Formats: sequence, structure tokens, C-alpha cells
Amino acid sequence: QVQLLESGGGLVQAGGSLRLSCAASGRTFSWSTMGWFRQAPGKEREFVAATSWNGGSTDYADSVKGRFTVSRDNAKNTVYLQMNSLKPEDTAVYFCAADYAPGATVVGRSPNRYDYWGQGTQVTVSS
Repeated sequence: QVQLLESGGGLVQAGGSLRLSCAASGRTFSWSTMGWFRQAPGKEREFVAATSWNGGSTDYADSVKGRFTVSRDNAKNTVYLQMNSLKPEDTAVYFCAADYAPGATVVGRSPNRYDYWGQGTQVTVSS
């Protein structure tokens, strides 16, 4: 069982930065692919970024590539999402999710792959 808790959301002006954190409990974190997803009002949940169990593989949605960076610290059971050059269209609730996948070298984009989810943190970017 993995429990996830996101933090770091807030209100920021366009062009600004935020760093989201996702703290995990449970012994399987180090073997889990960790993903970030977001959901804007009236829209489906969409993939943002993911990192494999050891950080060796990462993937980003085209809409955030070059602006967002996903990283993890397995010693702290925490995954991060650094968001720079934020745009109003980045406004959404951001969720972290865990997919127990030891040894995986490819990370998944489908929410269906992920077994555990946090409650989400709101990010609002004003124009």
C-alpha cells in the first residue's frame, strides 16, 4: 500500500515558477514509477510527466516539455515537479500517482497504469 500527499500548489503569475512535491509512504516507493497528472475543470485527467523507479527514464507531455522537470529522491520517498515559465493553461489540480514497476525502463502515460493516487494540489496561473 502506498499513500501519496502532494504539496506546493498555489497561485502564481504567468511566467512564474512552482515546485510541487509528492511525499509517499510505504516501502514500495523506491520501486515505483511516479507520474504527475493534471485535471482542469471540465476536462479529462491528462498526463504531465513521469519518472521510472530509479530516475533513469523520464517522459513529458509535449505541452510541458522544456518547462517542467520531474525528479525524485528515493531516500526521502519524494517526487518533485519543477514548473517554470507557467502559463494560464497550466491551471489545474495536479495529482501524483504510483505504479509499482521495479526495473521498468519505460514509464507509462495512461492513468490506468497507476495504482495509487494522491488527493491533488491546486495550481492557478493568472495572466
